Amino acid sequence: MRALLQRVSSASVSVDNVITGQIGGGFLVFLGVGKSDTQEDLEYLVDKVINLRVFPDEHGKFDRSVQDVGGEILLVSQFTLYADTRKGRRPGFSDAMPVNEAKELFIEATEAFRNSGVNIETGVFQADMSVSLVNEGPVTLLIDSVDRLKPRNV
Repeated sequence: MRALLQRVSSASVSVDNVITGQIGGGFLVFLGVGKSDTQEDLEYLVDKVINLRVFPDEHGKFDRSVQDVGGEILLVSQFTLYADTRKGRRPGFSDAMPVNEAKELFIEATEAFRNSGVNIETGVFQADMSVSLVNEGPVTLLIDSVDRLKPRNV
């Protein structure tokens, strides 16, 4: 499971010019589901996003999480995070989870984020969406759940 996080002062997503999700300060999270993702990947990713300390404290240091600052999360499905661009000029998406399974895992992820107590807004799964944001910092991070299996550099 992959998440592209952007720390924002505001963000919204719309479908056919109708806003389906809108937040003030917090994270815009583009969430991609891979074909081998499991419940463990989901739990890791949700915990990481909720507790990641990239909001400034009173000294301007990254020391607060989205929960600590009372932020919100706008969650948008993004299968293109699993694009394979190594060969040719058109990306392949064979590493993305099939649509029906991915939708179920996206719904589970949405509920897991909601259970954290953070206000969650979403886009519409598999829709053609327009996303607007004001990136703060800018702070943009990529989290991949397979990284939890890799040893940290010592």
